[in-house]
This record gives sequence, C-alpha cells and structure tokens, in this order.
Amino acid sequence: MKITVFTSNQPRHLSLIAGLASIADEVFAIQECNTIFPGQVADFFRRSEVMQEYFSHVIAAEKQIFGVPRFSPANVHSLSMKLGDLNRLEMSTLQPALESDYYVVFGSSFIKGELIDFLVDQRALNIHMGVSPYYRGSSCNFWALQEGHPDYVGATIHMLSKGLDSGPMLFHALPAPQEIEAFPLGMQAVKAAHTGLIEHLKAGTIFDFEPVVQDKSLELKYTRNSDFTDEVAAAYLQNAPSAAEVAQSLAARDLDRFLHPYLV
Repeated sequence: MKITVFTSNQPRHLSLIAGLASIADEVFAIQECNTIFPGQVADFFRRSEVMQEYFSHVIAAEKQIFGVPRFSPANVHSLSMKLGDLNRLEMSTLQPALESDYYVVFGSSFIKGELIDFLVDQRALNIHMGVSPYYRGSSCNFWALQEGHPDYVGATIHMLSKGLDSGPMLFHALPAPQEIEAFPLGMQAVKAAHTGLIEHLKAGTIFDFEPVVQDKSLELKYTRNSDFTDEVAAAYLQNAPSAAEVAQSLAARDLDRFLHPYLV
C-alpha cells in the first residue's frame, strides 16, 4: 500500500507520517514547513511575549503526546518546502507521489488549481482539527475552549473539497472522557484523529462510511488566523478551564451531536 500525505513539520505532523508508515509499504510526505518555535520566531503566528507564553504550553503539550522533532522512518520519501509553496509546484514535480492508494491532508496550506482537482478526484481525506460543522476555520479547538466548550474539542475526518474544511464528513474523532489540562486536550484530539484514520486505512474500511454533507446552519463559529490576537491569547491564559472542568464537560458530552464518534 502507498500513501501520500500533505502535511507540515511539527511533532504532531511527524507522528502522523510515522503512523502511516507503520501500515504502508511507502509513504510520500509533502511537508510545508513552519518554525518549530512558534511565538519565539515570527512565522505563521506573530512573535510576542504573549505568544511565546501561549505557545510554550502548546509545545509542552505536543511534546507530552507526540515527542520531539525527529527523522521519519526509512519507508518515507519526503519533499519539504515553505508553507504556501505547494501551489507553485508543477504537477510533474509531485509525480511519484501521485500514484498512491490513499491521499491524506493534515496541516497543509489551502490547496488550489490542478492539484486540488486531482486530489478531489482521488477521494483524498482531510483531517480538520475542529468539530465540523460547529467550528470551522483556524484554531477551532482553541476557540471551542475559549468559549467554554471543551465538549466540542475534536477533529473531523472528511472528504477533501475545493472549499475550506467544507467537504462531506466521514466521522468525528474526540478525546475520551478524562481529567486533562486544556492544552494537552487539544493534542489528545489530534491523537484521536490520527488513531482513527490509521485504523480505518489499515482495515480498508475508511470508505465504508457514508459521507455526510455539512449542515452550515449548525455552525457556531468561523474563525481566521487574524482573529487570534495577543489580547485573545492573554485572556485565554488567564481563564483556561481546569482539568477538573474539562473532565466534567467531557463526561456530560452528548455524543449524538457527533458523527460516528471515535474516542481516544
């Protein structure tokens, strides 16, 4: 089995690559790279004292669940580039990666042009870190927590479409009820998404799900990267839910709101 993944270079992305490599003969990893020191280095997110403090918690939680930056397994073929470069590549450059059995997108830039047409035709899968259609856009799990809804922290495995995180949904991946701090909760949602997707790819059951079109009338919030300001981050650092509050919210979660919920 061959799998192509369009992703990034943080430990959580490397973990997905390794997980896919554990079930595939070959993995082609197209990685759009950001700094691995967000908040300290100006990149996708700005550099500031507040952002440095916020992302110190993110990095610690990611390290706790996914480890540190590392090399990929031997059966992985990597192509690395700066975030946003993907749409400038000619299809011929990607050719060895365009002959796979499965295509996965997790943390790439917004894919356009001939490549998105190809991936949609190939029934590519997207991991959206947020529970669609309730939370869409950027940093969805942060906004769910910021609005007092740990029960809406999770991920959506859906069919890739030409719109942003708008494709028909296959299932939701969610953190199981547990007492856990807010920052690790977000990373646990990522782990649930990886585990659920890899399990279904390995079993060959991923397309046994009937895709469900997203009902936009259920949307609670749509956010952009520009909405995540120093002021918002500072307020969150002061008011993030405790582990006990997270546990209470997860225990009271109504799973009927979610599609084929997969819990880890």
